[in-house]
Amino acid sequence: MTSVKNNGTPGDSLEDLGIPGQAFLSDALTSCNDPLKAIEEFQLENGILLPSLRPMLPLLDLHGVQRLDFHASVLEELREQLVKRINEIGVERGEKIVQSGDRRLKELLSKSFPAVRVSALRPVVMCILRNTPIIEDKYLRVLVREKELYNDADTEVKRQIWKDNQSLFGDEVSPLFSRYIIEKEQVLFDHLNLNSSFFMPSPKVRRQGEVVQKLAHMIGHSVKLYDMVLQFLRTLFLRTKNVHYCTLRAELLMALHDLEVQDIISVDPCHKFTWCLDACIREKNVDVKRSRELQGFLDSIKRGQEQVLGDLSMTLCDPYAVNFLASSAMKIALHLINGESLPRDNAVLVLLLRMLALGLSAWQMIDSQDFKEPKLDSQVVTKFLPALMSLMVDDQIRQLNCRLPPDERESAIAIIEHSGPPPDACQAYSQLSGVAAVLSMYYALHIGGLGAGTTTQSKTRGDARGLMRVLATLPNCQGQRAYEDPFLHTLVLLLILNMADEFTNESFCTVIFDEFFLAGMTKDSVTRHLLKLLWWVHPKLPVARLHTLVKSLEPNSQHNEAVHNLYQALKDKIGNQTNDDTATPPADVIMEGSASPIQNSSILNAASI
Repeated sequence: MTSVKNNGTPGDSLEDLGIPGQAFLSDALTSCNDPLKAIEEFQLENGILLPSLRPMLPLLDLHGVQRLDFHASVLEELREQLVKRINEIGVERGEKIVQSGDRRLKELLSKSFPAVRVSALRPVVMCILRNTPIIEDKYLRVLVREKELYNDADTEVKRQIWKDNQSLFGDEVSPLFSRYIIEKEQVLFDHLNLNSSFFMPSPKVRRQGEVVQKLAHMIGHSVKLYDMVLQFLRTLFLRTKNVHYCTLRAELLMALHDLEVQDIISVDPCHKFTWCLDACIREKNVDVKRSRELQGFLDSIKRGQEQVLGDLSMTLCDPYAVNFLASSAMKIALHLINGESLPRDNAVLVLLLRMLALGLSAWQMIDSQDFKEPKLDSQVVTKFLPALMSLMVDDQIRQLNCRLPPDERESAIAIIEHSGPPPDACQAYSQLSGVAAVLSMYYALHIGGLGAGTTTQSKTRGDARGLMRVLATLPNCQGQRAYEDPFLHTLVLLLILNMADEFTNESFCTVIFDEFFLAGMTKDSVTRHLLKLLWWVHPKLPVARLHTLVKSLEPNSQHNEAVHNLYQALKDKIGNQTNDDTATPPADVIMEGSASPIQNSSILNAASI
């Protein structure tokens, strides 16, 4: 058995502690005349030297208790007591009850570290290391060099290793980053559960997730490790354009805020801004006081501090932040309509759009390293928003008309006057401005019933005609933002829960499928969202439409495995349902002696294409 001496060189673990070990026993057995006598002498000299214990050992022998088991139990008890006392010294040192704690731990470590390779004694050594605030490099090098020792080390010890070994720390956190992204995508693409809305969990619940909490524990109070994690997240966001890394950046900061890690949150310039924004998202409201605080943070960035805009933009690029900003802007726009006010006169609305513009420019800002706040296009406020609000008024008038007593002539006039194409400004600015595009997208969600009921327990009928008008303008919006996963996830959920019956209407299907979804089929993610939609609404679709969709969605070798699996599952579901309907036709059809419409359809053939 080998270990490390105090100077870091290999040696016999027990020999280094002044205890006869395997080398001594080997020499004694090979050089003696009577091995049994040599063993007996070794036991007498190295056993537990308590005179009162000697008479008890033969009694244990009579009960069949082996000496190994006896000594192992004694070792375990002594080890537990020693670990307990070392932890007490560590607590006393931390609370500064005694001033000699550091010195005592250092002496203990120097004497015991050679036994770190003895598995039975390793917990004691690791306990000393865990309670030592600053571990000497000679010990850390040994832990890094030997994987078994490194794996057995506590996180408190590993932190001191990671501070000077960025690549090793990267290897530790990389699987957590990947797991976090997978968890987010599982919610976005889950085609079986309609209750798991992506935006449903509160910020407090989200940052209690295992990945975020584990990252916070790994960082501890180390500003250096926190900076490393932020740099990893910036790099991954830059490389992949995956906005979930922005979410993780905000959630990690707020998790450390919850843990009151003052060493970190006091030096992160984004802390107060993120904290204020988090409170707004949690309360689903931004009042005048909070808006002034947020604006104060943005306005207080001085020359030479512009780089903080990169982190602020990542915080605002978080899908949950974008969802809050756009949804709040929609609420204010509806309020302005009721009060007959102009968008440019509402300071809170202008601030929300300013923050939204900053968030949407996050990737370009970090990529170019040009840390300047993008100027909000004034025409978005003075021209686009009034045009969008006129569209809202059209939809409100048409919906109000539907509630009035029936009058065919008046109803026809109202529908014709308020059902035309959206204003040109809506389409033009959606193609030029990311802010305008996001606002158009969120108006589409609003008209589809967002906020009125997005769970199976609370269904609300959306405005199909209004949704068709807006959705037709989104395929060409700036940066193809309408095909981002959080938006499509929410849109599909609304279509399934609030508007499933509308899919019997061919004109509705034309807009939803032909003009919107099929225009973005170059992305695998769009295909998965469309397959999820078909999973739930295919019984409502006309036969010819379902046949065409199933044929056009058949994946090829360029699609990923998830698309192939979901497509096959959808085919099987359609085929099974068709077989069930064929086996048990409706009673009224049997009475009339005619075949079921589904029996004569080509759905089954479409499913087998």
